[in-house]
Amino acid sequence: MKLDDANTDTSAFTEQPNRAAQPLRIALVTETYPPEINGVAMTLGRMVTALRERGHIVDITRPRQAHERQHEPQRATQAAGSDHLVKGLPIPGYPELRFGLPATTALKNRWRANRPDIVHIATQGPLGWSARNAARSLGIAVSSSFHTNFDSYSRHYGVGWMKPLIASVLRKFHNGTDATMVPTRSLAGELACNGLHNTSVISRGIDTRLFNPLRRSANLRSQWEARPDDLVVAYVGRIAAEKNMDMVFAAFAEIQCARHDARLVLVGDGPMLNALKKRYPQHIFSGMQRGEALAAHYASADLFLFPSLTETFGNVTVEAMASGLGVVAYQYAAAAELIDDGHNGLLAAIDDPNGFINSAVALATNRALLSRMRLRAVASVSHLHWAQIGDDFTTRLRAVIKAHDRKQRARDALIIAAE
Repeated sequence: MKLDDANTDTSAFTEQPNRAAQPLRIALVTETYPPEINGVAMTLGRMVTALRERGHIVDITRPRQAHERQHEPQRATQAAGSDHLVKGLPIPGYPELRFGLPATTALKNRWRANRPDIVHIATQGPLGWSARNAARSLGIAVSSSFHTNFDSYSRHYGVGWMKPLIASVLRKFHNGTDATMVPTRSLAGELACNGLHNTSVISRGIDTRLFNPLRRSANLRSQWEARPDDLVVAYVGRIAAEKNMDMVFAAFAEIQCARHDARLVLVGDGPMLNALKKRYPQHIFSGMQRGEALAAHYASADLFLFPSLTETFGNVTVEAMASGLGVVAYQYAAAAELIDDGHNGLLAAIDDPNGFINSAVALATNRALLSRMRLRAVASVSHLHWAQIGDDFTTRLRAVIKAHDRKQRARDALIIAAE
């Protein structure tokens, strides 16, 4: 942890659209999509919106979600740009989500009728594997995203012994695509060390029209029994073992010893929610929040604790910074990419839980420092517009398509020569 009192540059960022000459036809395959609430769904929803606003055609294949009735008329048609719903089953440990069943034949038929320029697979379940195989059999370029550390999650659900197997399966899947998109440089390096090749860094964006300090609500703070100058500490995310929830409560206990006016607000749902509500009845559990209500919960807090060590990115970190919160996190994932320790937030080494607690207390008890870091946090993520992220994504897709076509022509030439 370092504390820097340098002045803050709060200049606004002006977005300049980068219009592609030729729109892409992208087949997106994913196990999760809005209105489901999770980082992957949110990321994909924002990305698709940005792509379509640029004129690209995005055809989505995903499992039928729990709220979509089985007898509901199928929205899917053979036309590109629609949703293609397939059968799915609940994911163990995540009953609100579903994984898609294999659909190789259906995907082949769909992509023969409307051939995409590229297939992008966002999740690595049975549906993703079948999509990869279908694209390969049709000679279509295929890319993937690495969104979730399933191998790291395994130890939090009693199957840690499966981590090497899960890592091997993920490596085989991604190395079987033309390129894998990852959200941070550190993750790209980690995956390379584990044998995953041909990665590209595509960051995540933030909707600053939604997440910003102007969403602060005196009424909401009043509901939390927090006066204007009281300290509200927030956690936003899944209430689950893999998020390192114990560290949230340990850090807040130390904060409260130093600041008796502190309140802890936890936003989210998950398998640990009911048990934690019983264990900590003194804290405020706001449950799942969406849209403007979620933005208000962020902006109405002052300090954000995020101790997770299983993220590939951590969208909540960026949302908290854009909302004007002082962030304390481990030097990991999005925090490591976006936080300059001591300038716009505080970081702890990933093997130093005491460092995390000490950083949280230091920021909570230094009102002037917290105020400066909150301003700097907003400025430091103001450039992460989804439109720019979408442009970066399509630029990479075009490069993948070009490389794939070049290899395809070389293979065709060898076949002709052999004949």
